[in-house]
Amino acid sequence: MIADAALNAARRTAELTALADGAPVDVVVIGGGITGAGIALDAATRGLRVVLVEKHDLAFGTSRWSSKLVHGGLRYLATGNVGIARRSAIERGILMTRNAPHLVRAMPQLVPLLGSMRGRDRALVRAGFLAGDALRRLAHTPATVLPRSQRISREQVIDLAPTVRRDGLDGGLLAYDGQLIDDARLVTAVARTAAQHGATILSYVAASAATGESVRLTDQLSAESFDVTARAVINATGVWAADIDPGLRLRPSRGTHLVFDASAFGHPTAALTVPIPGELNRFVFAMPEQLGRVYLGLTDEEAPGPIPDVPQPTTEEVSFLLDTVNRALGAAVDVGDVIGSYAGLRPLIDTGQGRTADVSRNHAVVESESGVLSVIGGKLTEYRHMAEDVLDRAVRTRALRATPCRTRDLPLVGAPNNPVSSAVPAPRALPESLVARYGAEAANVLATATCRRPDDPVAEGIDVIRAEFEYAVSHEGALSVDDILDRRTRIGLVAADRERVVEVAREFVAATD
Repeated sequence: MIADAALNAARRTAELTALADGAPVDVVVIGGGITGAGIALDAATRGLRVVLVEKHDLAFGTSRWSSKLVHGGLRYLATGNVGIARRSAIERGILMTRNAPHLVRAMPQLVPLLGSMRGRDRALVRAGFLAGDALRRLAHTPATVLPRSQRISREQVIDLAPTVRRDGLDGGLLAYDGQLIDDARLVTAVARTAAQHGATILSYVAASAATGESVRLTDQLSAESFDVTARAVINATGVWAADIDPGLRLRPSRGTHLVFDASAFGHPTAALTVPIPGELNRFVFAMPEQLGRVYLGLTDEEAPGPIPDVPQPTTEEVSFLLDTVNRALGAAVDVGDVIGSYAGLRPLIDTGQGRTADVSRNHAVVESESGVLSVIGGKLTEYRHMAEDVLDRAVRTRALRATPCRTRDLPLVGAPNNPVSSAVPAPRALPESLVARYGAEAANVLATATCRRPDDPVAEGIDVIRAEFEYAVSHEGALSVDDILDRRTRIGLVAADRERVVEVAREFVAATD
């Protein structure tokens, strides 16, 4: 079934009412991050009646705090985890060639060969990059999509990363991985594609008292509650999974990033990749990003205790990132250059030993005593595989009548072959930034706009136009100013930019009240 992919307040109200009135449900998915959205899409395309509920906004948690990378699994080869490395490479290729070629593109990763880098370390990095090439070939990802690694000259290094340290620079090693224009936009695209195939997607709806056959839902906007019966209930709440099933043991790990204006790094066109001293398979990346920014990350620190809704970087992590990247820079960056920051918690499975950096990124499907199926662990790159795994388990154990998984070859909203994407022809040349964020759906953003001056930027120097704010509300499920600024766009990462556009966002939220 192909339905409307638009998510908005009116659709939410209608679907919430129908659910409260007893609409039949096969699967309830708790959690609106990338894993939950992936499960909803998989279930809907198998012909199941699925409801996804998220107590905040889509991509509110860990799914918006990543490095925006679709990893090919190279770092896992160094620890001997060939299985997850192979799966990661395969899933990366699926995203880049079939599911979301509009959202995932090849990102050059540049390791400068500095005088301080020992010959052994150079050889290890080169061997790792060659292994990455082998993984790409194993996954059948064409070199036209993800180019081969190579050794490049000193001049090429400087051209790609203008602020790199010049003294002792002996060229560089260049490899490629997948880069998301935005992780939160991927979540939104997956959720909207699920809605396109008949899924009910409900943000700001909390779940409690979950069992294998029922769950209590509470509308966070009206405070009204009701019970829903389903054939299967799936917990995909990431680091908050133990709130649904207290029997689960997770070991959260915090990954921190710093945000810079791209000018601080000379407007690089490659991710400056700096090996962490004493580590075999860990690097710090200074990655060029949308909106003229560079993200510097990332850390891997134990994060015990209560799980915050919005984790915060520590002073020690900030110093670590700055100290590491400055080893490769001619002119150091410092705290004064940082214009924003963010931290996310990885939902690692607690093995009871070792550093979090060494804990496996494998996922697991666990059934609670009450029958709730939880999917824990894993990583963003493998969200589709994780969804397929837990849905296969649900279909098998709950005797659900479902077709086989279809998501391997399914184009998301915005991909060229999705019906929504090709519905509206481009009336004129479109801004590159708009196409980068919306893909083949970019024309629809302008064609459906009813606001004044839809082509105007929301503020001077920010390449987001007013029509995008309207589209966030009319088609992408944004219900608040924060939804627009922190998830549908990433303007909110920089406090000064947020202040300049907050009134514009309020204008579009108010229009739906």
